[in-house]
Amino acid sequence: MGIGGISVWQLLIILAIVIMLFGTKRLRTLGSDLGSAVKGFRKSMGEDESTAEKTTAEDESTDTPADKKP
Repeated sequence: MGIGGISVWQLLIILAIVIMLFGTKRLRTLGSDLGSAVKGFRKSMGEDESTAEKTTAEDESTDTPADKKP
């Protein structure tokens, strides 16, 4: 038994049909495009997190002493 009730042989047959339909060159292009999209997504998420951390640090350092009464 394979993934979700699909056996290994069924997966191989599906893979063979996909290769025959699209060809290896097209699949390689799709794979590289998908990889670049994931890489760009991860990069933007990392930039977003670093921007949020920087903003939080700036907010903490700009607390005014006027809020505190002597």
